[in-house]
Amino acid sequence: MSGEKNILVGQSGGPTTTINASLAGVVAAAREEGCHVTGMRHGIQGFLAGRTVDLGEALPGQESLTLLRQTPASWLGSCRFKLPGLSDQAFYEDALARLDAAGIDAVLYIGGNDSMDTIAKLGTYGARVGSPIRFIGVPKTIDNDLVGTDHTPGYGSAAKFVATSCGELFRDADVYDLKSVTFVEIMGRDAGWLAGASALAGPRGAGRPDLVLLPEVPLGEDALMERIASLLSKQNTVMVGVSEGVRTADGTLICEKTVAAGTGTDEFGHLAQLSGTSRYLADIAKARLGCKTRAVELSTLQRCASHVASATDLDEAFELGRAGVRAALDGQTARMCALTRVSDEPYQTVPVLLDVVEIANKVKPVPRAWISADGMDVTEDFERYARPLVCGEEPVTYADGVPARLAPLA
Repeated sequence: MSGEKNILVGQSGGPTTTINASLAGVVAAAREEGCHVTGMRHGIQGFLAGRTVDLGEALPGQESLTLLRQTPASWLGSCRFKLPGLSDQAFYEDALARLDAAGIDAVLYIGGNDSMDTIAKLGTYGARVGSPIRFIGVPKTIDNDLVGTDHTPGYGSAAKFVATSCGELFRDADVYDLKSVTFVEIMGRDAGWLAGASALAGPRGAGRPDLVLLPEVPLGEDALMERIASLLSKQNTVMVGVSEGVRTADGTLICEKTVAAGTGTDEFGHLAQLSGTSRYLADIAKARLGCKTRAVELSTLQRCASHVASATDLDEAFELGRAGVRAALDGQTARMCALTRVSDEPYQTVPVLLDVVEIANKVKPVPRAWISADGMDVTEDFERYARPLVCGEEPVTYADGVPARLAPLA
């Protein structure tokens, strides 16, 4: 690409603590390269409806970018909009015509698996018809389940919040001289990366859950109750970190056994809401073991708790936004910016570009070797992998006693 270029950037899917850091990286790199940046309001769906914002005007200086980096959730707004198959030529002709009419040279889309599906389809169709528009994916998801990349921005900060919260909940649950079991429900539809992060809460007996249940291994209720009973014979307090996506051997989600389970699916075929796993298990434990039980759902706090964001996560999210701009200006298309880990000690990663078609619609599970033999905990290898991702604290700007945030878009 040569001359002044117009970059279109959007955010899609579930928000994270660091998705705006990637947006800040896009804007910062574009300014360095003399490019104009336009934002999609509510993702590709908003763009197709004619909703955009001039980010040069909306983010006029460094102070606004600093606040944007510290602001949780998707500042531009998000969507869950599934593009049709490539056989729908009329849709893609119209989409590219709209991009051409807006003078767009490159599209950067910050999102997870479903967002990479959007970039894969647009990039594939664009290449098929010889469009000069470049399409680049910038990853984010607290689920950490994108294939190809060592980890995904958003995961480290959510993992830090999960570990912090579990450590605090453990201390709270342990104050009384009685037998009790606390189930902490943690996000993770198809992969247990985030639930596994609860193991980072501290030493056993001082914050770390006694058991960690992941979707990768089917849950046997009888076996679980036997393990909890055994633990209660030796200690007062038992804590269980449990992924919302935990399933039985026949594939049934535990949350589907409860009246609290979400109903309906989104455009990508996912259950609209997973909820109730911890409540179901707490009720079973109370009935079978006769002890006090508690169910705690961390819910959306996991993806918006910017007051405990990982500085490592924020830095990597920012740099991948910058890398997306560089890739587009270098003429790359249908690519996703990713991270390759160079070393654990000292921790170091480098950005790489991957074929987004090979990433979209795939899920990266926690390796079975990183899960205990009985399926009820994670191993030291998992902890060694995850620990660097939660490290570092960002200096937070405060106003009137609470963290300052960038004002929402009108």
